[in-house]
This record gives sequence, C-alpha cells and structure tokens, in this order.
Amino acid sequence: MPGVAIVTDSACDLTADEVAQYGLRVVPLSIRFGDEEYVDGVDLSVEEFYEKLVTTDDLPETAAPSPGAFEAAFRAAADDGADSVVCINLSAAISATMQSAQNGARALEGEVDVRVVDSRSLTAGLGSLVIAAGEAARSGADADEIVALVEDQSDRTRVWGALDTLDNLKKGGRIGKAQALAGSVLSIKPVLDLSTGEVEEAAKARTRKKSLLWLRDKVRDHVDEYGSVENLAVMHAAADDGDVLVELLQEYAGEDDIRFGPIGPVVGTHGGKGTIGVCFQVPA
Repeated sequence: MPGVAIVTDSACDLTADEVAQYGLRVVPLSIRFGDEEYVDGVDLSVEEFYEKLVTTDDLPETAAPSPGAFEAAFRAAADDGADSVVCINLSAAISATMQSAQNGARALEGEVDVRVVDSRSLTAGLGSLVIAAGEAARSGADADEIVALVEDQSDRTRVWGALDTLDNLKKGGRIGKAQALAGSVLSIKPVLDLSTGEVEEAAKARTRKKSLLWLRDKVRDHVDEYGSVENLAVMHAAADDGDVLVELLQEYAGEDDIRFGPIGPVVGTHGGKGTIGVCFQVPA
C-alpha cells in the first residue's frame, strides 16, 4: 500500500532489527582514520570502531553522506511505491548531513515529495524520533502529520552525555558552547547537554560515579516535574558501566522500559570511548 517512507542517517544508532521492523532507510555517514575511510555500519561495525579507536593514534573524522546518497535513497523509496518521503536527520547545528539531504531532495523536485526534518538531536534522541515516525507511517499517517509529530517530539526531547575525556571533542572542533570545559583539569568528568542539538556545558562531575548520579538525578527531576518521562534510553560508547546507569534509573522506569544500546561511530568519534548518556521525552 502506498504511504510515507522514512529515511534517516546512521547517527540514529538504531539496530538492524529496528530498521527492518519499521521499514526504515538509513543513509550512512563515513568515518575516516587517516587515509582509511569506512562507511558506517557497512565497512565498520560499532565493535570494530571502538577497537580501532583505542589502538590507533589517528583521531577519526566523520563525513556527511553525499547529496547523491540521499537522492538515491529517496528515489528508491518512490520506486518501491511511497507517495512521499520524510527524512529525519542528525542535528544541523553539528553536522552537514541535513544539508546533504536537502540537496538530495532538491534534485528530485517535481518527481518525489520529500520533507527533510532537523531532529535537533543525535544518537538515541534521533533514533526515538525515527521510530515514532516509522510507527506513524505504518499506521497510515501522511507526511504532514509525521513532520508535525517529529517536530513536537523533538521539542520535548532531552539528551545528556557524560564524557570520560574531552580530547576527541576538542580535537574534532565540535566542543561548541562547552568551550569553557576545555581548560578543565583531567580529573573532571564533563557532562554535556545536547537537548537543543548543540553541545552545551551542563556539569563538571569530579568522578565517573558522580557523573552517573548526575544523569540519574536529571531523570528524577523531570519525573518529579512532569509526573513521568517517555522513551527513556541509556546509550554508551563501549562503556563498561552502562548497566550501572540502567540500575540507577530503574525506579523511574522498569528495566524492560529502558532502551539500552551503543553509541555508534558517528557520535563516538566526537565523544570518545566511555561516553554514556540518557535520553527521553517529557510528556506533551
């Protein structure tokens, strides 16, 4: 049955099962280690990325997909019978990915109805919006309804991440409004607020444990204020204490209600190994 196809990019950090379940199309970014370039999720798995990250002196770089890659995804969706396409992308404030998607859409003007939406989010924040769009499309919502849904949920999405190191963020030039953290002593564990799609300083925890407690308290504060939170997720960059944060959050959502997954190479490149975060939406 014709309907709306949902396209996103690989910064969504969705699993292959989730992509298949919701009939999504994912356009991958590229990861460069020196002269070597890998297509995210195609040439390089999450596990392989973090192994390479800790065994090489090269700080990896990310590259947005080409407009042609998005154009091909949009055209394939139309060829499969989609009436229109909604493409939900990594925050435009920190990546040129959305610009590539817009250019790809322009190449199909008059042929395919494509709506490109800035998630103003990343990793599980982006992923939750894409899943919501996929569910809506499967239920028969039209493109206008799906765009409105994504924009509403984007406004209600909160994302915080605790870093083990600022090195990757500084070297990659993505430190943004958290610039003041750059001079912090090495023992500080910075916490970043990514809720607007930009990188902003949220806290300076003195230990890793305190950074996890800070994240827990942020969820608790929002539960106290709003009565509950929705789509609670814990994401991590090959961190060995992700289960600790899940356990800390269980009184605010059952263990089975917390989505738990890895931060992929796109965000892991800039956050570095050990980054851990929480994501949720506040109720409407």
